[in-house]
Amino acid sequence: MMALPVRQQMKYWGIAAAVFLVVLWALGNVILPFLVGGAVAYFMDPVADRLERAGLSRTAATAVISIIAIVVFVLAALLVIPTLVRQLAQLINTAPQMFAQLQTFLEARFPTIMDNESVLRSTLAGVGEMIRARGGELVTTVLSSAMGVVNFVVFIVVVPVVAFYMLLDWDRMIAKVDGWLPRDHAPTIRRLASEIDRVLAGFVRGQVLVCLILGLYYSVALALVGLNFGLVVGAIAGFLTFIPYVGALVGGGLAIGLALFQFWGEWWMIVAVWAIFQSGQLVEGNVLTPKLVGSSVGLHPVWLLFALSAFGTLFGFAGMLVAVPVAAALGVIARFLITQYTESKLYNGLDTEPEPDFRVEVTLAPEARPRLEPETGAVIVPTAPPPGQTAR
Repeated sequence: MMALPVRQQMKYWGIAAAVFLVVLWALGNVILPFLVGGAVAYFMDPVADRLERAGLSRTAATAVISIIAIVVFVLAALLVIPTLVRQLAQLINTAPQMFAQLQTFLEARFPTIMDNESVLRSTLAGVGEMIRARGGELVTTVLSSAMGVVNFVVFIVVVPVVAFYMLLDWDRMIAKVDGWLPRDHAPTIRRLASEIDRVLAGFVRGQVLVCLILGLYYSVALALVGLNFGLVVGAIAGFLTFIPYVGALVGGGLAIGLALFQFWGEWWMIVAVWAIFQSGQLVEGNVLTPKLVGSSVGLHPVWLLFALSAFGTLFGFAGMLVAVPVAAALGVIARFLITQYTESKLYNGLDTEPEPDFRVEVTLAPEARPRLEPETGAVIVPTAPPPGQTAR
């Protein structure tokens, strides 16, 4: 059976991609628990494989992972999340006071730029009130966009169930999908899928661990030095570490700004806050990221930001969940296509055909070959070849 022409293959693959995007757009909030459950199963599959190699069955390994995850979630829901929400609300309510103090400081130090008609003065006066007025609305909007029409209780119930069953049957599902691959392209698709998995494993799994470690370090360290809202600042810095350089800039700027208001005049405390973020960045750059993420995962920060923004705008929170895998897949496919292009005649040009060799080799009989006259040293060449000459 002959393979389908390239044009038809591209048409079918394009239709499949369009159907995927339409389903994601139409059912984004409905399939959100299943996307989250599938993501959890994907992240936990290496752990289950290690437990299997240690002697546990797949069912036992999945049960152990599920029990540990439930315990961690319950502890976080009872101890960490309420404190984060409380500190975030306090930070939003305190914003007007902080900007008022900044305005007073600038009036005392730079009176010429803080007169009654100054744009900077009116801006500072309005920013704090805007944060307080819009902060609660912003938090509510983020939470509602994350949940959508899915009830919170249903979400909490469905995600663990989906994650459990997908983790239990992960290897069988992969084998089943592999059996559906078109035979002509199966080796190439497997190679690309392996590369995509390497990128996701290196970036997502590794970066999540880096975020958790840095978030915990920043939160505990800032709380120990007595910085107000230190837990929230550490959580924000750890979460934004997922996007390279953004976590350090936003978290560090927020922490130092809060330290300036709280510890003004106590410079050693401000230096201590700066040292916390500086040490965190040193550990991340020299230990955590090289060990857990690697140096060549293939996801550029700008490309990642674009994917998160585009998919989040088009498909909501569900789009943001699939943005990183899609960005990784598109990056791998783009590199594959570039490699194919650089090896093609479109890039290298048509090869020059070698000129045909029209030379004729003639074999002469011995009596027709040139000979040396021993007495005179002259070379004697017969004027005409004898009939025994052959040519080829």
